[in-house]
Amino acid sequence: MLVDCHVHVCACTPGHGSMSPRLLNSIAFRFMRWRLGIPGYGEETERAIERKLIETIDASPIDAAVVLAFDAVYVGDGVTDHANTHLYVTNDYVIELANRHRKVLFGCSVHPYRKDALPELERCAAAGAVLCKWLPITQGMDPADERCLPFYEALAHLKLPLLCHTGGEQSLPRVDDSLADPMLLEPALKRGVTVIMAHCGTRSKPGERDYVPQFVRLAEQYENCYGDTSALNLPARWYGLDVIRKNKAVSVKLVHGSDWPIISLPSPTRVGWGESWEAMGERNWMARDVMIKQRLGFDGEYWQRAGKVLGRA
Repeated sequence: MLVDCHVHVCACTPGHGSMSPRLLNSIAFRFMRWRLGIPGYGEETERAIERKLIETIDASPIDAAVVLAFDAVYVGDGVTDHANTHLYVTNDYVIELANRHRKVLFGCSVHPYRKDALPELERCAAAGAVLCKWLPITQGMDPADERCLPFYEALAHLKLPLLCHTGGEQSLPRVDDSLADPMLLEPALKRGVTVIMAHCGTRSKPGERDYVPQFVRLAEQYENCYGDTSALNLPARWYGLDVIRKNKAVSVKLVHGSDWPIISLPSPTRVGWGESWEAMGERNWMARDVMIKQRLGFDGEYWQRAGKVLGRA
């Protein structure tokens, strides 16, 4: 089963979520809206994004896509930090999507500092969640904080993988760049949590710190450590593919993810100029991401690994 384990959706209506003016006016979001033909802001926007998401999945080679909720930012005492919450997608909204669309799998997002973190995680698991998503440098959780330890015990007990962003981030505002380090996730690995390190610790722009060596070290050391290939078809992250695919112990720990609606761009020096030109003609970005990785030579086991890790094989 070909599963894309890393797909986003945006929401902007009560009960479904919100987007801050800063995010709405960002270059990344404005480009996405223009390129995908998404109108204005409000209920019409939310419906258009959902429609485009489902059309994209259905017209791609993907059998199922993990669509990710995105929790708010919480401060240390468990109170919502509204000022720093720029994207919020509720678990209930993604549950609705999964119930309405057969190819959508529910990826929950629960901030570990929430006062109701454990009950909410259990509720999401009961509702069919296949993983839990964190983006520490944007959501503000420190994976090495002792407050996360009960959450890790719960994840391990529920056999729910943690999909956690590692490395740089440019699409969303950041609250703490120091939380990009994959090594912060070692406490989760030691407690038996299956951790999928999104982006494999790669930089999001030149000059940023490179965390690929830390990801490689953990993937080699822990059987339950994986890395997803989401956004690795972006120029700033292309270099990461060269490193992780040449390491035999790490290459067998890679799972498929696209990071849709982030665009996928081929590297002509890696896939060839003709193949790159052909890939750029594919307007479905999810399908384009698959096409580029096929041209790069990802093997058959890679395409099935996400489904196996998520128990969907």
